[in-house]
Amino acid sequence: MVEMKTPGQVDAMRAAGLVVAATLDAVTAAARPGATTADLDAVAEGVIREAGAVPSFLGYMGFPASICSSVNEQVVHGIPSPGQVLAEGDLVSVDCGAILDGWHGDAAVTVSVGTPHGGDAMLSGACRAAMWAGIAAMVPGGRLGDVSHAIEDEARRRGAADGVEYGIVGDYGGHGIGTSMHMEPFVPNLGRPGTGMRLRTGMVLAIEPMLTGGTDETDELPDGWTVVTADGSRAAHWEHSVAITDDGPRVLTLAADSG
Repeated sequence: MVEMKTPGQVDAMRAAGLVVAATLDAVTAAARPGATTADLDAVAEGVIREAGAVPSFLGYMGFPASICSSVNEQVVHGIPSPGQVLAEGDLVSVDCGAILDGWHGDAAVTVSVGTPHGGDAMLSGACRAAMWAGIAAMVPGGRLGDVSHAIEDEARRRGAADGVEYGIVGDYGGHGIGTSMHMEPFVPNLGRPGTGMRLRTGMVLAIEPMLTGGTDETDELPDGWTVVTADGSRAAHWEHSVAITDDGPRVLTLAADSG
């Protein structure tokens, strides 16, 4: 079953989304050479709790931190550590969730530490563009496959323009969100238009493509969480929580000055 939201409940989710946006802004500013991923986690937890919210990730299925910090070849679910020191040119994806008044917000950004390394800026830009293409397809009467296809199509289009065949990670994707962090439906990052469930006003979905500079194959590390590219290529991850409304998609995890 897909949880449907009233306009007032979407407003409540926007409040949680603003906490997530502020947290990611703070973590982005803190992602400098010499900082550890544990430092980023401490910044995130501080911002979330100062806002009167609770970190969604901390304790979720045993996860030990308030953010996922995935560096370079790590795709998603990286565990922050005081021993993981960020260096010039690292590429770090930060996934963050917060609960406010029982409602969840969830978003992710990819940040270059210092000067971007090699093709990192193109990789991250392609992933971000794919996310926005998926968001644009979130209209009442559309199909879930339209969203997935838009993500895939934009990722491939950007890859052709960049001269790189980006790997589109298919084993992980977006999801419904609301009174729980992960809800139905699963939102694949590859798909065919005109297929899947009908999109309706009141649905809220987290749209989150993951692209790599090489293979789409991944492995899970022995820690049971961290997902890495099978070939060691770098990865990017972008995400927003988005409500379907009669006026089009409403992005709930944008920063306050972005609408």
